[in-house]
Amino acid sequence: MEWRSVIGELDSGSDRVAETLSSLTEEDVRAPSALPGWSRGHVATHIARNADSLWNLLEWARTGVEIPQYPSVDARNAALEEGAKRSPGEMADDVRASAARFSEQARTLPEEVWNAPVRAMPGWPHPAWFTVMRRWHEVEAHHVDLAAGYGPADWPESYVRWALTSTLADLAALPERHRAGLGGHRVTATDSGESADLGWAPGGPEVSGSGRALLGWLSGRSHGAGVALRPDGPLPAPPPWPHRPAGF
Repeated sequence: MEWRSVIGELDSGSDRVAETLSSLTEEDVRAPSALPGWSRGHVATHIARNADSLWNLLEWARTGVEIPQYPSVDARNAALEEGAKRSPGEMADDVRASAARFSEQARTLPEEVWNAPVRAMPGWPHPAWFTVMRRWHEVEAHHVDLAAGYGPADWPESYVRWALTSTLADLAALPERHRAGLGGHRVTATDSGESADLGWAPGGPEVSGSGRALLGWLSGRSHGAGVALRPDGPLPAPPPWPHRPAGF
């Protein structure tokens, strides 16, 4: 999907997150999320602070002055802890405001710097435009992590199409030691025909399902509903997601 059109998708996705937060009570946001060790308030705060962190990378591209995604891991974690104490309304407002700042930064970034190299927090480089795509993962996957009624079945079809294609490409490019339980498997989307061979040989095990079902499972946002393994057996454990992008 063309990255410029994703900015509008981010606006809509962030609005959906804020609407979910607005429907929660104080007790709800203190309750556990789908992410171990994080409350829903931690997830909500992360969605907002991630927008600001990616704003930093676009500002790096704009100015040519290196700005790290986060000042440090400790600073990132401290902001999460502090933000998780707020009310649902404050969290919803923060998600909207941080999303608006990111969108404005993306829409006004000069064309000539969209390919400027920036660097993700783990250290790998990518062009500035890919920041928009990274944000799409954050908005949609972490909305599911709120464990408040939004799931892979609710993801926009446009997100599923892009995210599955990129996930399969990134999986196929992973070194063998990073493939976790998927080493030696083929992963196939039954609706689109897309596939990734992870050291697979003819007659080897194959995981299949619709693109949406596969993305939910590969991203850790489902336990594998709608995904099948041939020959029969328990589904293997996929590696941590999202993966380092294959093209950079």
